[in-house]
Amino acid sequence: MNSWPNFSGPELCGLEAHQVVKILKAGQVSPVELLEAAVQRISQTGPVINATPTLCETRARKAVLDPQESDHAGWLAGLPISIKDLNAVAGVRTTYGTKGFANFVPQDSDPLVEQIEARGGVVLGKTNTPEFGAGGNTFNDVFGQTFNPWNTSLNAGGSSGGAAASLAAGEIWLSQGSDHGGSLRTPAAYCGIVGLRPSPGIAGGPGKDNAFMIEAVQGPMARSVTDCALFLDAMSGFDPRLPISYPGPSTSYQEAATCVEAPITIAFAPDLGGFGQVDTEMDLHLRGVLGQLQRDGVNVDEACPDLSNLERTYHSLRGLMWAIAAKRLPQDIKQYFKATLAQNTVFGQSLTIDDIIDANLNRSIIFDQMLALFEKYDVLACPTVGCMPHLASKEWVSSVGGVELTGYMDWLRFAFLATTTGLPAISVPVGLGPRGLPVGLQLIGKPRGEAALLAAARRVEIVVGGPLGPIDPIV
Repeated sequence: MNSWPNFSGPELCGLEAHQVVKILKAGQVSPVELLEAAVQRISQTGPVINATPTLCETRARKAVLDPQESDHAGWLAGLPISIKDLNAVAGVRTTYGTKGFANFVPQDSDPLVEQIEARGGVVLGKTNTPEFGAGGNTFNDVFGQTFNPWNTSLNAGGSSGGAAASLAAGEIWLSQGSDHGGSLRTPAAYCGIVGLRPSPGIAGGPGKDNAFMIEAVQGPMARSVTDCALFLDAMSGFDPRLPISYPGPSTSYQEAATCVEAPITIAFAPDLGGFGQVDTEMDLHLRGVLGQLQRDGVNVDEACPDLSNLERTYHSLRGLMWAIAAKRLPQDIKQYFKATLAQNTVFGQSLTIDDIIDANLNRSIIFDQMLALFEKYDVLACPTVGCMPHLASKEWVSSVGGVELTGYMDWLRFAFLATTTGLPAISVPVGLGPRGLPVGLQLIGKPRGEAALLAAARRVEIVVGGPLGPIDPIV
């Protein structure tokens, strides 16, 4: 456990998840003790960062009264975890961050939640998210704003901002997130934790009404790469209820993450060939990190695939998702949509058949460009996001790298590539940068390459002296 900045929470909360699972299995601590430690920590930090607004402590205590055992690699052995408020947990208030569902209590859990619980995870609470997960800043009209533990005046990222902030503050050991436009990756970078966007079908599915969509995925968030691998083991495995479900690995992701001695070749694309804007301070910090990796024996070249048409392709796919999502929602739900969410829906409904055809043709071309890159390189490295966190009061960032941006997703362009191509991507903390704030480096891996990607991320984590935290929120 790092001693800087201060961490005054319960000692158990300062341990990494894999360490806690080890002592759980050895009987050196009980799930009840962990629940009590997590509830105590949430009571300390909740009023400051507002990361986990919904607790289900009674349900969690009931779950640990009937302990089971398993030798599965992802067995969590009674470890408390949290679920993003976009996923149903049976009997627990699930709002999707919108007034129309402010009092909704589902009868059934999301399939991924069921799997995590079957593998020994104990759901303690729901983490905050923007309305229907739309946007890189976590706020909504039900629970309000989530704040960054490293500076509580700043954006914690979105849409899994509650999950990331909760982990950074030591409220919980593992937290489930989801990602389309960087919703796992951006908050991970801003809060100094690890967020993995897996390949489609690895960890659950996108939802019942859009079950064949491959752009929106669920994935693990944790304080370290090792913990992230543990949680991915718990999440992975074939589920016949999910049409895009993919079998689990033959070797555990945790074991794969220990393979850090193999040679690694990195293609570094500091601005994705001009596609993404980057502030100078971010660029300088990441170049310094890549220099550290080179001195550690990692082969790094500046290289970038041809990303022609990525912008329009991503937005067409995203618009289609929102048009489908809104199709069955009644007007008494849609009437509460914030302006940017309403704009997403209108854009999606305006797409022509040619727009949809072009998006699918172009995504195939971009995927082939990535395959060509991977003939020489193991991973593509780039910023997770092109700027340091801005004020939480600003819904989105309008200027990056001296460029004025017009769309509310423009500052999140570094997230588009992995989403469009269906490639796994991870944001790993690479030390503290400007103003003592954490910085995330994004690594994009080969198709179905989660194991090698985790190993590369762990190598980066070791070189930069990670992981960070947990910390007391800095007000």
